[in-house]
Amino acid sequence: MAGSVAPMTTALMAGAEPYAAAGGPGGVLVLHGFTGNPSSMRTLAEALAREGWAVELPLLPGHGTTVEDMMTTRWEDWTGAALDSYDTLAASHERVLVVGLSMGGGLAAYVATQRSVAGCVFINPLVKAPEAELVAGIDELLASGLDSVDAIGSDVKKEGVSESSYAATPLVCAQSLFAGVARLYDDLALIRAPSLLLQSREDHVVSADNGEDLFERVSGPIERIWLDNSYHVATLDNDRELVESEVVTFAHRVLGE
Repeated sequence: MAGSVAPMTTALMAGAEPYAAAGGPGGVLVLHGFTGNPSSMRTLAEALAREGWAVELPLLPGHGTTVEDMMTTRWEDWTGAALDSYDTLAASHERVLVVGLSMGGGLAAYVATQRSVAGCVFINPLVKAPEAELVAGIDELLASGLDSVDAIGSDVKKEGVSESSYAATPLVCAQSLFAGVARLYDDLALIRAPSLLLQSREDHVVSADNGEDLFERVSGPIERIWLDNSYHVATLDNDRELVESEVVTFAHRVLGE
């Protein structure tokens, strides 16, 4: 499957498989979040594929298998996988849109600072490091010998719906993630492509200032749509159909089809 990243073990979690669809002439790269897997973005990817575009939804390194696998990966692995998937699409499609949730939004922003993307969709993106006290706390926990804490995933408002993600958060990976987005934050002004920001009014994982700062710092035109009935994983939540509709409409606009 072109552009997808193979898991580090064969023990894939249910629904964690990467997804790809042929199409054109435009392409869409879809990126999932930290400790999650493609299942959180699959219905969105499928909605885009139904419009006829080529779609790549890779399984990011260390994700979708075990926390132990993830502990061997870092920001450079996730950004490298995102760039590889983008380059695969761009090799045969003149215009490529990047779409990401949470860390996937940060990865989408990273790709947009490194490549000439047609547009960006950010869904509750992580684009800056948290407060210094939290970062210092992670450093202290690692120094004490602790390697993980309780999971941050599955922040979903809709009854009976949960995100498929790891039950624990590997601290060394969180440390790398926060260092990576801290560097990314300084480069957000390099994003000149049209952007769409979908932001939940209540998010228990990513602080609201991520969306606020992204909105203010990108150089290209950006539109924000507030999500009133979803928490962090909006692609699985009460606003899922709204998210899919708005992303498809935006994709038609920037891909010119």
